[in-house]
Amino acid sequence: MRIEKVINNNIISARDNQGVELVVMGRGIGFGKKPGNEIAEGKIEKVFRLENMDDKEQFKELLASLPIEYIRLSTDIIAYARDSLEIKLNQNVYLTLTDHISYALERHRKGLNFNNVLYDEVKLFYPLEYSVGRYALELIEERTACRLEEDESASIALHLINAELNSAMGTTFFMIKMMREMMEIIERDIRIPEGRNYPRDRLISDLKQLANRLVSEEPIRGRRDEKLYRFVEENYRQEYEAINGINHYIEKEYQCRMTEEEMIYLTLNIKRVKDLYSR
Repeated sequence: MRIEKVINNNIISARDNQGVELVVMGRGIGFGKKPGNEIAEGKIEKVFRLENMDDKEQFKELLASLPIEYIRLSTDIIAYARDSLEIKLNQNVYLTLTDHISYALERHRKGLNFNNVLYDEVKLFYPLEYSVGRYALELIEERTACRLEEDESASIALHLINAELNSAMGTTFFMIKMMREMMEIIERDIRIPEGRNYPRDRLISDLKQLANRLVSEEPIRGRRDEKLYRFVEENYRQEYEAINGINHYIEKEYQCRMTEEEMIYLTLNIKRVKDLYSR
């Protein structure tokens, strides 16, 4: 592999045998080198393949402007997320997360800390990604001696969620806000007795799938079960009307609506939870 361009002492660009652009990171890998020189294999720490990255030039500029320690932090957090959560992440996460960590550390050193308005929602709906965010805070403190605010664990998790869903930050905010509001309406209708808990995991999973489908506008495929629909509408009328109310709400607030299949499925879920408290 040969150097195509020296970005700085620690970052160079190259191309593989298929002509795909690579950015190669390693301490001193570009020092004293010129285009056409062989890349010293022993200095390679990380190779970024830019074939599918949306903003290649911005990524290269970012890498050139940041300390190599920040880039290492970001790549190690992403590697930990991939291994521990067993998920695929859009390559743009290297750009967005590295930039975020740099900005967060700069703010922290200036004494500027901000609350994440979706902290509680990220913790509730994406506990695994949130746990990676907590791990990231420990790693950042270990390597930089800066302890970022706890809200940053949710902010880091949001970048991972974006990369997992292959969505923009605004879309993810929109989706999480929608889930929170649907959950609030459902819990108000269920009327859990004071001091009692209920199994939220199934409902949270359903709302995540529903919100993701609504914002992506993917069609629902499958055959309509007429007997099930009639049974639910006739026997679970109160629960069905509650879901219908949610459907009208999200149509008004977000200009999207559930399919009949989704309404029936959530109705059954609410009925199951309510039955836990009627025994």
